[in-house]
Amino acid sequence: MTAVPCAIALGSNLGDSQQILRAALAALHAPPAVELVAQSSVYQTVPIGPPQPDILNACALINTTLSPQQLLSQLLQIEQDFGRVRRQRWGPRTLDLDLIFYGQVCLAEPDLYLPHPRLRERAFVLVPLAEIAPNWIDPVSGQSVQHLCNALDPTGVKRLGAILHQP
Repeated sequence: MTAVPCAIALGSNLGDSQQILRAALAALHAPPAVELVAQSSVYQTVPIGPPQPDILNACALINTTLSPQQLLSQLLQIEQDFGRVRRQRWGPRTLDLDLIFYGQVCLAEPDLYLPHPRLRERAFVLVPLAEIAPNWIDPVSGQSVQHLCNALDPTGVKRLGAILHQP
């Protein structure tokens, strides 16, 4: 199978979030099935949902030979490995890994929607993604990531500038 470019969003607001994001990115990068291509800076963002600490967010671009379902399964396993327990929607989390884009695939399954259905509303995803993939075209809207990002209010998304992973 030919490698497919994908975009992954990472987030954490429990524990040592920078270290968790760094280690999660290293865990995701599991050659030969997944190759890390690019990573954004880390951003501190105001959370959506119940009261909780600010979230550290980042995005990564990968190439993978895994199917969308296999990649999602790997992301969920990495979350579990880092102690993710889903108690409350949009609640605090040690690690959140979201598959944003899988190439230009559009998919609607019970547990997997591609592209991510709320990406166009989320500055905490689009700001870091625009840093590393501004020209990626959202197959649903036909708009570039940069255009989608420019349409949102980035208030509450603060660039920390940290690099997560050195391959």
